[in-house]
Amino acid sequence: MAEENRQVLDVDVLFVGAGSASLAGALHLKKLSVNAGLDISIAIIEKAREIGAHSLSGAIIDPRALNELIPDYLEKNVPFESEVGEESMYYLNSKGKFRFPYVPKTMSHHGCYVASLGQFTRWMGKICEGAGIDIFCGFSGTELLYENKKVIGVRTGDRGIDKHGKPKPNYDQGVDIHAKVTVLGEGTRGSLSKTLINKHNLMKDKNPQVWAVGIKELWQMPKGSVKAGYVAHTMGFPLGHDIFGGAFIYGMKNDILDIGLVVGLDYKDPSIDPHHELQLLKTHPWVRSLIQDGKMISYGAKSLPEGGYFSLPKLTVNGAMLIGDSAGFMNGQRLKGIHLAMKSGMEAAETILKALQKNDFSDSTLSCFQSRIDKSWIKTELYKVRNFHQAFDHGLLSGMASAGLGLLTGGRAWGMFDRVSSKNGYEHLAKLSVDSNTNGGSNNKYEHLVYDGKYLFDKAANVYHSATAHDEDQVPHLHVNEIDICISRCTEEYGNPCENFCPADVYEMTGEKDDRHLQINFSNCVHCKTCDIMDPYQIITWVPPEGGDGPAWVNL
Repeated sequence: MAEENRQVLDVDVLFVGAGSASLAGALHLKKLSVNAGLDISIAIIEKAREIGAHSLSGAIIDPRALNELIPDYLEKNVPFESEVGEESMYYLNSKGKFRFPYVPKTMSHHGCYVASLGQFTRWMGKICEGAGIDIFCGFSGTELLYENKKVIGVRTGDRGIDKHGKPKPNYDQGVDIHAKVTVLGEGTRGSLSKTLINKHNLMKDKNPQVWAVGIKELWQMPKGSVKAGYVAHTMGFPLGHDIFGGAFIYGMKNDILDIGLVVGLDYKDPSIDPHHELQLLKTHPWVRSLIQDGKMISYGAKSLPEGGYFSLPKLTVNGAMLIGDSAGFMNGQRLKGIHLAMKSGMEAAETILKALQKNDFSDSTLSCFQSRIDKSWIKTELYKVRNFHQAFDHGLLSGMASAGLGLLTGGRAWGMFDRVSSKNGYEHLAKLSVDSNTNGGSNNKYEHLVYDGKYLFDKAANVYHSATAHDEDQVPHLHVNEIDICISRCTEEYGNPCENFCPADVYEMTGEKDDRHLQINFSNCVHCKTCDIMDPYQIITWVPPEGGDGPAWVNL
């Protein structure tokens, strides 16, 4: 385990994470470099055992970036389910629904495609490999490497370490990958991205990122019962007017129905449970009718960066860049980020090409990435909705009114304010002694839920359907500093909300009084990062587990 014996791999450009942002960026850079007569090496590392295994989204893909990157994507058999056809928006109460008379143009999905993000990234991965890009799956980036205050690459995690930190017979030391430019496209709340942002104070003068968590199930329905390309979005039940979010229902090929719920991670009541909210959604008569005689076949969860333009961090430092969800490129109003992630990767590639030609990888050169973003359609799209999520701090009705005025005023909140400040989502949580409506994790909303194993599922059953697997004989990848806070202070002040906000039953308070302790069931983790985001004391840190561990999503 001696550090001096660690293998070093040198590449010109390293992308961390094989999501849509990195794959698009790497492919575009490869094309640019060939056209410029440069022979460069490009590598991508991915913590999942295969591309797409950790990819989850609704998903509806706006093909705008894809049209630029791979104009003949249809001829290349892109694995889209269907072009969006019938599209509706509904307001739900507990028993009925009201259909909005039209879908606003800014929220319309005309010309977009229902897709599985996992299948899409697998397809893109094959194109990248065919172009000569090296993709290494099962390798998680665990540490940024520095030299003279410049990022020079990434260290990958050791494999075969037991829960006591000792090497097992299958021990395999990680490698140091050195690169002229390291591009972080790890997805939401990536561990290296978080480290980079904090170390270099990249959120200075920015709004804090605002997060949501999406919980999703796939349902296999009877033959001929699902129309591919069907799209419905809802608001109201079960979240009500005080919690940001809503549901999505999409039709896929082979009679598969996507049902999901997005819950803003800036709610007040610490007993709110996003997983239970999805189960509540399925008690609605209309939603229940849609899944009648169906079978739930897959489950997953993912956090979403919804802060918008003013929550984007500074995007570069010496030797490194942030792209995709790692930076926060998502349109919260449209609930879409794949096309923005891809375009951010492509703009990063244009920036890197210039740096390669100048042989200068300093921040002064890479920082033109921000100006490229601001001159592209990324800013045009994001700036129009720059205050969208923040306007919902005062509830659904206020947020809808502000969104409507924003259409007329170019995105000004409530028609007046160019920039609305925000605070971290966990800072919205009300202490039990402050808000009499909070009740420490025994929310009456859920008391009548009956997990019948047919339509409604507890967290353990859902985790089973995520195909999540971790070797339990490893150091847990969920680190809790000052664990005494969980047992005493958090119990009294918030009622241990980690038991509620985690959609995978990872956190469990056991025992009574003096024997009370926190049990961390890390093998359940579906890698959504909600705990790292929503913990009110910010003492939970998510880091990658052993490479290859985690969910094994196929069609999510």
